[in-house]
Amino acid sequence: MRRAGDALRRRYGYRQPLKQLSWGVKGFIGRFSVSLIILLICSVFFLSFGPNSSNSRVEVNVDDLWGTAASGDWRPSSAPRSDWPPPPLEGNGYLRVRCNGGLNQQRSAICNAVLAARIMNATLVLPELDANAFWHDHSGFEGIYDVEHFIKSLRYDVRIVEKLPEITKNGKNKKIKGYQLRPPRDAPISWYLTEALEKMKEHGAIYLTPFSHRLEEEIDNPEYQRLRCRVNYHALRFKPHIMKLSNSVVSKLRAQGHFLAIHLRFELDMLAFAGCYNIFTPEEQGILKKYRAENFKDKPLDYEQIRANGKCPLTPEEVGLIFRAMGFDNSTRIYLAAGKIFGGERYMKPFRALFPQLENHNTVAGTEEIAENTLLGSAVDYMVCLLSDIFMPTYDGPSNFANNLMGHRLYYGFRTTITPDRKALAPIFIARENGRTSGFEAAVRRVMFNSKLGGPHKRVHPESFYTNSWPECFCQTSPKNPGHKCPPENVMEILNSRMQSDETDTAESEVTSNFTSSIS
Repeated sequence: MRRAGDALRRRYGYRQPLKQLSWGVKGFIGRFSVSLIILLICSVFFLSFGPNSSNSRVEVNVDDLWGTAASGDWRPSSAPRSDWPPPPLEGNGYLRVRCNGGLNQQRSAICNAVLAARIMNATLVLPELDANAFWHDHSGFEGIYDVEHFIKSLRYDVRIVEKLPEITKNGKNKKIKGYQLRPPRDAPISWYLTEALEKMKEHGAIYLTPFSHRLEEEIDNPEYQRLRCRVNYHALRFKPHIMKLSNSVVSKLRAQGHFLAIHLRFELDMLAFAGCYNIFTPEEQGILKKYRAENFKDKPLDYEQIRANGKCPLTPEEVGLIFRAMGFDNSTRIYLAAGKIFGGERYMKPFRALFPQLENHNTVAGTEEIAENTLLGSAVDYMVCLLSDIFMPTYDGPSNFANNLMGHRLYYGFRTTITPDRKALAPIFIARENGRTSGFEAAVRRVMFNSKLGGPHKRVHPESFYTNSWPECFCQTSPKNPGHKCPPENVMEILNSRMQSDETDTAESEVTSNFTSSIS
């Protein structure tokens, strides 16, 4: 049975236990150095952000955050802007993929699968979701996404079938067997055009498994990147009953005004991955250390250094303090998208004291269906966070949920997204823990209002394309750069006309060929 941390372990690698380092004098010097660094950080904090600081930043009215971020005349657009021929009636074969990981890791894998099929001129078989192993769920693609909409939306890009066709051999019907391949991680386009395509032509179909992070993200072809956006933001639509349930939750939340959503990643797997133990009881630390030893590579951990570098997920109380410092009052309605909070109510109580109107999909929907179906709950959380007025991830490291949502909200009209700079916040919280509270809220505001808040911005490594698809999937009506000009309004009519023309030409060619054969 796969655990929630498996995705992290696969992404960051499992290693055999390393030889333990001998600390001795070096260890003492190392710990002393870390303590000195923390002291210096806190000193810089007070000099820079203290009550008498001259460090002035632009203050933001919290009421303005309920609207969208400034667009700079950009708008989302993933339609083709150059020559984009429709998929041919006959391709090079069939592509099957098995998308492993959680719901949002699978989502990006589906985008990559469609692009890989386009690159290889292949017919894509409806992607398989490794849902049963990860979510203990049997629904698969058909149980989560609207299949008819998915196929129809991508008809100008790739041909998609729900299953491999059968062939007749020796009087018996048999399914085509796909040749199994394991793609390299972040495989370049050249791998698909050589090794993968060669096996596809040889066997008629290939089966790529596992298929998570198996196609490079940064591709120097804007049309390929726009195809990813068409899949992610248009073709992948949850089934009608999931959309209906999600809209019901949003309507109930919005009935009392604005609401914000938080991805509260204060969970066992993430805390163990980060190595953030010291705030917990000895018993809880034992649970975290055991989980880490079983799932992640072994390496020396120094909590103080991890904490000072902002590598720990924000605690529920820290999230509450951030919101209060930003100017949100205790009547603010907050939706929590989270798994089981590690440590339970003991860590939620301070947050709840600051913001009592905390909700989740169970409290708002009031249906046993969500409580009994983890995958459904994750899908509803995704949609509610997407449609919320404000969204804040508390740990955007290896979190596909948060990263995909930030990208989707950017594309969905630059919806306000608050991204805490945990490294900048760390010395502020450390100083508060040491009793130095003067200037705390002002310092938090300066950090929080210095973020991008969901507007268009340049993608810088390690930011993912799925987190920020600007500028490829955006356009301007009056751009300085011609490459950023929006496509014509009738672009879909053009694509449809071209597809129909190609199909007519193909049909006429087949009729001519058959007639020639019959008279020869």
